[in-house]
This record gives sequence, C-alpha cells and structure tokens, in this order.
Amino acid sequence: MLARMVRAWLAARSLARGLPAPVDEAGGYRVDVHSDAEVRRWVFPEVTPELGRLARSITQPRHFIKLCGDAADLLAALPAGWLLSEPGHLMVGPGHGHAPAPVCPTGYRLAVRCAGGLAAVHILAPDGTLAASGHAAELDGVFIYDRIITEPGHQRRGLGRLLMQQLGGCKRDAQATELLVATDQGRALYAALGWSVLSPFSTAALPD
Repeated sequence: MLARMVRAWLAARSLARGLPAPVDEAGGYRVDVHSDAEVRRWVFPEVTPELGRLARSITQPRHFIKLCGDAADLLAALPAGWLLSEPGHLMVGPGHGHAPAPVCPTGYRLAVRCAGGLAAVHILAPDGTLAASGHAAELDGVFIYDRIITEPGHQRRGLGRLLMQQLGGCKRDAQATELLVATDQGRALYAALGWSVLSPFSTAALPD
C-alpha cells in the first residue's frame, strides 16, 4: 500500500512541477528533473538490493536517492561518501473537510487558481510582495500539496492554514487521498490540522 501511495504522490508531484512522469527503476521510481539543483531523483518505498547497486553506479552530485524510511537505514544501504539532507515526513491528510480557514489578514490579498487538476494559491502582503504560496495537484485518486511556503516576515499570522484550506477547496474528488512531504518545521502545522505521518522521508546525495 505504501508503494502505491508513494508512486501516486510522485506522479502528482511531477504534474504539479511540470516534470516527466516517474519511471519504475531499481525497485523505486525515477524522475528526470534536469534542473540546476537536481539532475534526477529516485524515490524508494523501502530499502532494496537494487538501491545500493544504483548508488554505486552514481558518480556525480545532484542525483538524489530518497527513501520512505529512517535516515540510518538509507545511509547503511549507500556506499561511502553519500551525505544525508534534512529529514522529512511523508504525511496523509485527515480524510475529512478542512476546518474553517482563518480570515485573510487585513491588507493581504488572496489569489487562487484551479484548473486541470492543478491549483496554486498566492497571498500578497500589503506592500505587494509575496507573503505565502502553495501548489497542489490531483491525479489517480490522490491530491498532493506541494511547495507550501510562508515567508519569514509573515509567519504566525494564519497564512499556512489559509493556504491549506484554499488549496483543499480545489480538490475535485472528495475521496482523493491527501498527501504531502513535510519538513520538521512544517510537520507541526500539518499535525495541528489533523495530518498524520505515514513514514519518515530521508534523502541522500553525493556532495558537490
């Protein structure tokens, strides 16, 4: 079940970011990103023998191996030289409607766009700069939240909750499973909204 969720999440994430669909490879799922920061990534629902063999074939940085599991388990499967990134958490939504959203703070402006299974929300500060933003995508029975960001000068004003509520309002299938990957900091917000952790989400790559 976790493997199906991981693949569905990754496919919807690729849709949200305009990336190629994931490809099954080495017991995990590969996405060819080809950006300045990331060439490609592999996401594994569990440690497999192929994971270690894949890592030994990689000699360049900006190739990321990600595991739905503990960082220690990922590191143990990798050859020497790989470095761990900050931990994350694969989370699933509460399966019920969102609580009433906080009111958009005075002076802030909200822009919501929903089309073709994609959603984007931007919250502008009184001076016109971007205060917070988030994206979502719906595909094959999952609705994923992506790039949920509140700028440092605008935190603790309810903007994160407002983003989540507005993005969730774009979901077309009420039964779609809601998924996201959270940082340690973001995990607290989502837990307060009723989300729960499916698994740790660990990342490693060769240093630049």
